[in-house]
Amino acid sequence: MQELPSTTAPHPQTAALQGRLLAGENVVATLEVDLDAHGQFAQGLIALTNARLLAFEPASGTWSDHRLEPGQTLKLSDHGGLAFLELFSADKRLARWRFTLACNPAAVRLVDAFEREQQRLAGDVAVEQDEEGEDSAFDFGEASKPPSTWVLLRLWRFARPYQGQLLLGFALMLGATGATLVSPYLAMPLMDRVLIPFQNGQQIDPSLVTLLLGGLFGAALVSWALGWAKTYLLSLVSERIAADLRTATFEHLLGLSLEYFGNKRTGDLMARIGSETDRISVFLSLHALDFITDVLMLAMTSIILFSIHPGLALATLVPLPFIAWLIHLVRDRLRTGFEKIDRVWGEVTNILADTIPGIRVVKAFAQEKREARRFKEANANNLHVNDRLNKTWSLFTPSVALLTEMGLLVVWGVGIWLIAHQSITVGTLTAFLAYIGRFYGRLDSMSRIVSVTQKAAAGAKRIFDILDHVSNVPDPVNPQPFENVAGAISMQAVNFRYGSRSIIRNLNLDIRPGEMVGLVGHSGSGKSTLVNLICRFYDVTEGGIKVDGVDLRRIKVTDYRRHIGLVLQEPFLFFGTIAENIAYGKPDATRDEIVAAARAAHAHEFILRLAHGYDSLVGERGQGLSGGERQRISIARALLIDPAILILDEATSAVDTETEKEIQRALDNLVKGRTTIAIAHRLSTLRKADRLVVMDRGEIVELGPHDELIAKQGHYWRLWEAQARRVDAEGADDGGLMVVAPNPSAHTVNA
Repeated sequence: MQELPSTTAPHPQTAALQGRLLAGENVVATLEVDLDAHGQFAQGLIALTNARLLAFEPASGTWSDHRLEPGQTLKLSDHGGLAFLELFSADKRLARWRFTLACNPAAVRLVDAFEREQQRLAGDVAVEQDEEGEDSAFDFGEASKPPSTWVLLRLWRFARPYQGQLLLGFALMLGATGATLVSPYLAMPLMDRVLIPFQNGQQIDPSLVTLLLGGLFGAALVSWALGWAKTYLLSLVSERIAADLRTATFEHLLGLSLEYFGNKRTGDLMARIGSETDRISVFLSLHALDFITDVLMLAMTSIILFSIHPGLALATLVPLPFIAWLIHLVRDRLRTGFEKIDRVWGEVTNILADTIPGIRVVKAFAQEKREARRFKEANANNLHVNDRLNKTWSLFTPSVALLTEMGLLVVWGVGIWLIAHQSITVGTLTAFLAYIGRFYGRLDSMSRIVSVTQKAAAGAKRIFDILDHVSNVPDPVNPQPFENVAGAISMQAVNFRYGSRSIIRNLNLDIRPGEMVGLVGHSGSGKSTLVNLICRFYDVTEGGIKVDGVDLRRIKVTDYRRHIGLVLQEPFLFFGTIAENIAYGKPDATRDEIVAAARAAHAHEFILRLAHGYDSLVGERGQGLSGGERQRISIARALLIDPAILILDEATSAVDTETEKEIQRALDNLVKGRTTIAIAHRLSTLRKADRLVVMDRGEIVELGPHDELIAKQGHYWRLWEAQARRVDAEGADDGGLMVVAPNPSAHTVNA
């Protein structure tokens, strides 16, 4: 039965699931759901094994299981912000679960794994068990291939620009190591030609003593100077390698598509770019340097030992095979253990990244204790994983020390026997013991570096997991120039799938330059997905989208998006001044241009009322400004870049009626002369649109002006009537209402 080691805050039913697994049964994928059968928030669990689909229902506190059989299907759908997972046999539905869209990425992975298991059962293809990604909430067995130490060699691409400094550092290291080996060698004549003759009644030769002591002092001084220069130079180089690695990772991350970020946690990515690169920097500047010094010291010391006396040198090497066996035994455990620690620490960081930006929501719903409990559980799991690893490491280090002490005893015994038989002198044994002290000290240091090497390897693997990821929205090899954009958009037979879900189906639409088109439909009909495809945040699965007759995939992404202005439902403002936020898309804009954009966005008046006007600081994510003020700043930001294509995604849905009028006046200035695509649930805001595109389940079901669609009394008319009835029923004018298409199978969630 498969063991279920924990890598994140443990799910309450992890132990129960482990107890339900049969002999030879392995978990393939898991899904942690956040709603029960009644739509109440609760923590449930669905687990797919190679034989069954098991589920824990939090409402009843019971487990159910369904044996995998050929012909079964697992269907994932969503409606109104909720997702549904349904298991069907050939003739009926076997089970149904619901959860919020926050769980959707894991649900997609579960469905994909289920389809592979069905292929395996049908015998169509040989399907390998898919390992869960590192961001899964569970780690059933090894989540991914353990990091190999060889991954550290890939850092050479970042070290290559500094190879001259590295070569100089190596030369300094060689000289410093050689200087440290002079002192034990001078101990032989000091013992045999000065101290022992003096004990036997001879006079001390002052010139010889001065020469020998001067040699010792000179060697120490040279060793210090070379060691300082080596450490300083290589520390500078390692910091620059780490800085280049951090920059390259962040730049590569910015170039990845939105799909990548949809399956990642912010805290985990921050931990990778921050703490992992710091760990690699420390390894390069300190531990890698120590390791190379240790290797040089061992090699040089071994040569000197064999030159002094081969028999004693062989006695010195007695512990080496045992230490090598211990290192091999412990290395694999450390390798997997440190990767688990990284993932667990990533979960701790994730909770911080979620809670601190959302502190207003936490306090508004009085969930401080809940978040503290989440952090405590993640921190306790981090402690548990570290304790398990420390148990292994705490046994390894004293064992190496014991073996080196045993080796020292062997050398003492053999040395005394050789002195008794007059094979060596006391001075020779003294020098030998001094060298052995250095030899065993470096051996112990090398054994300790196993730990930091595996830590650095785990960190490097997590960094290269980002660098190796190829964007799903790549730039063309030979991009086509894209200037003087008119804004004609043509969509031909467009299909788009996200995971196993088909979202856009065979969509055809032509938008004329300067035309305003409104996208209408109930939640989940594909409006936002279509906008994302037009912005090329995702690439179409089939078909194509052309702007001014050029396929988007032939244009460089940055060249294309430079001509797009985007105004979102929840505008994002960065920490900085009002002026910096307005000029975000055009950093070199003059103050006059910024003020002109703010005036056109009807933001100039409220900006002047702020304490420092355009130089007033905006808090993180726009804290300190109202929703309408943030929205008008985002409109000014879009106006400043003067885009040919404008995307309005629910730009007025999150504000009151009076603020909406202000924003609408700003939008009227924004849409003039631009191809505009607007999404709105308040249908009244789209009456000025030239045409309305009515979508349902990823398809266009109606197309035309407002009056024409009303006259047809079709999908759009039903949406319009439903909104009008709701407005009348609530005695309001359409403020803040979301239109939902009448659907007898619509699902509700109990609040």
